[in-house]
Amino acid sequence: MKTLFTKGMLASAVAVALAQPTMAQEESKQPTSDNTEVIIVSGTPGGAGIRKIDASFAVTNIDAGDIGRLAPKSTADLFKAIPGVWVESSGGESGANVFVRGFPGGGDAPFLTIAMDGSPIYPAPTLSFLENSQLFRIDETIQMVEGLRGGPNPVVSNGQPGLTTNFRLKRGSDTTEALAKYTVSDYGLNRVDVVASGALDDDLYYMVGGYIKSSQGIRDAGFNSEQGNQFTINITKVFGNGELNLYTRQTDDRGTWYLPTPLNAEGIDANYTQIGPLNRQATITYGADNVTESFDFGDGRGWDGHVSGGSLKLDLADGWALIDRFNITKGAANTFGLVPNGSAVTVGDVADNGESATGAVTGTVYDADTPIQQIGRWVVLKDIESFTNDLAVSKSWDSIDASFGIYSATTKAEDWWSLGNHAYHVLVPGGEALNGIECNNSAEGCGWNYDINSVGDASTMAFYATSTWYYNADLSIDAGIRRENHEVNYTVDEGLDGVITKAVQYDETKTSWTLGANYALTDNSGVFVRMNRGYKMPYFDDFRDNFGAFSAGNDLIQEVTQGELGYKFMNEEIQFFATAFTNEVKGDTFVRRPGAPAEILTNEAYGVELDGRYSHDSGFSLSVNATIQETEITASATNEGNEAQRQPGWQVRVTPSYGFEIGDMFATVYGTLSAVDDRFGNNENTVVLDGYEKVDVGFTVEPTESLRIQFSVDNLTDEQGITEGDPRNPDSPNGRYIMPRSMQLSATYMFF
Repeated sequence: MKTLFTKGMLASAVAVALAQPTMAQEESKQPTSDNTEVIIVSGTPGGAGIRKIDASFAVTNIDAGDIGRLAPKSTADLFKAIPGVWVESSGGESGANVFVRGFPGGGDAPFLTIAMDGSPIYPAPTLSFLENSQLFRIDETIQMVEGLRGGPNPVVSNGQPGLTTNFRLKRGSDTTEALAKYTVSDYGLNRVDVVASGALDDDLYYMVGGYIKSSQGIRDAGFNSEQGNQFTINITKVFGNGELNLYTRQTDDRGTWYLPTPLNAEGIDANYTQIGPLNRQATITYGADNVTESFDFGDGRGWDGHVSGGSLKLDLADGWALIDRFNITKGAANTFGLVPNGSAVTVGDVADNGESATGAVTGTVYDADTPIQQIGRWVVLKDIESFTNDLAVSKSWDSIDASFGIYSATTKAEDWWSLGNHAYHVLVPGGEALNGIECNNSAEGCGWNYDINSVGDASTMAFYATSTWYYNADLSIDAGIRRENHEVNYTVDEGLDGVITKAVQYDETKTSWTLGANYALTDNSGVFVRMNRGYKMPYFDDFRDNFGAFSAGNDLIQEVTQGELGYKFMNEEIQFFATAFTNEVKGDTFVRRPGAPAEILTNEAYGVELDGRYSHDSGFSLSVNATIQETEITASATNEGNEAQRQPGWQVRVTPSYGFEIGDMFATVYGTLSAVDDRFGNNENTVVLDGYEKVDVGFTVEPTESLRIQFSVDNLTDEQGITEGDPRNPDSPNGRYIMPRSMQLSATYMFF
């Protein structure tokens, strides 16, 4: 048993959510001061809103103001403010790993769905080299994000049993407003954000906004390794009995993919990155004919595409209502990375002459004692496309509400990979490849290679129904059921020789359910209980990685059973939620690297999530967010009884802030302290990743009503925490550090 709370605490910055009535002009209001009237839309059929205090499940709300104070370095970085979620965001703006409530996973985000205004942006939560947060960038157009864990998730929308984060866009109103923001940093960031909203005509509203940015990266690559832009349009038409909303979000943003580096090596710390001017351009060899091609690995990992959609809401006669939400996503999510392979060695260990090697770019002679490491030049070209639609019809009677929904989705991915391409590089930031080492100049390279060309199509059709019975003013009981059919067609050419090596035609159907109850103890407090069962359906990479198991009859579906017991309290000063949870995940598969054998597991977990905020009229506020959990692998060929890899037994976040007046100016100072327990880096529990503490601070000053200046420092003490080891080779002394200390300064001007 691990020791709990032996380190500091850190804050969740969970804020008061905005009330969201159906009319667009009401949605643009500032956060309500009455916490009991906070409205949530996640976890409800078609996204119909309910009061948070009445919900029989746990939802965390983070509004635009709190997003600004958190200053997340990536979309996934924001999810650290949601209890029950463990985030490894040290891979850069893309390529995060997100784990939920002890659910198993070896990387990416297998139990995370990101939604925009209630619609999933891509139905597959994780494909190899693509997790949902890679497709979404946070900017000033976001009004709020809701984080729903468990609850009714397995029944509504896309049936995600884990975490759904729903980003709600700002909307226009009868008042014209605009904002311009300029941000700089100590790592060369230049970023401009703008957003404007107002009325185009009677009952016709708009919001437009976006950003443009560039920087050398928090880990300085020696060139502008992070560049991007984004533009969003959101149009709302309000009519007598409802509204029509349409949006599009065009994104072209990329950044360095930070990867594990040698630990405890001289000159290598959290500031180290493999990429640099001497190695960003490289040639790889692939296919049966040893084709050579050059790529710019400085392009890193990113998203070039659009997320577009909308919703139609209608209030019909006699208590009937209709909500339809739809989304289209299309674009390229490519990855170019320099990936370590094995432990560091020296030139003398592998050089042809045993004494020295020569830099392939500079011609520098490196002696026998020079540290070097195999670096793989990985290329992943990925074109994706999806369409989702969620139609729900509801009816209200005196004591019963009922909803019936149809969710449909089509998902497509076309992949071209060349993985491996290993060559020894000098172990310094941006170190060059070497001549004088035999395998560096061979077509096969120094290690393994894995190349594919694949195409996959998937379709999902689900029918669901939910009902809530209001026994009296205090007690409500709700239930839901979902019947889902999932089809996949997928083919793979492994080796890039034109020969199909794996082909899949898949058709499976499952039934999910949820049952919950909510009891109001007082007007400001209540308790809830819930059970559910849901499924994680397989997508393309699941079949490729586990083709042997699939061919032998395994349907590759993960069955997730969860239980929750919660307490909640909300008044004008306090929000507090405590949720005890337990879950079991059957049929999890873990593949250490592409092409390696799969391990099939059953995992169990139980724990408690704490989520609270106190606000005082004096200007002082305090947010607390904590998760305590125990995990166990209960079925495995080799690791039964061990803990789940890469998930801490506890983590705590505390954020105090204080607002005060300086003459005619208003100022706020705030800080965040986080502490994380030790974790195991592998299912064998032989690699320990040490816990760490991290401190962030900042302040804002408002010289006028229209001008706000913010300064923030991330990782004030420059803590060298480790988020993960080397997932491809846990025994190698490689790991990925949290981001080093960085500072940002921004100036925001608001037009009213």
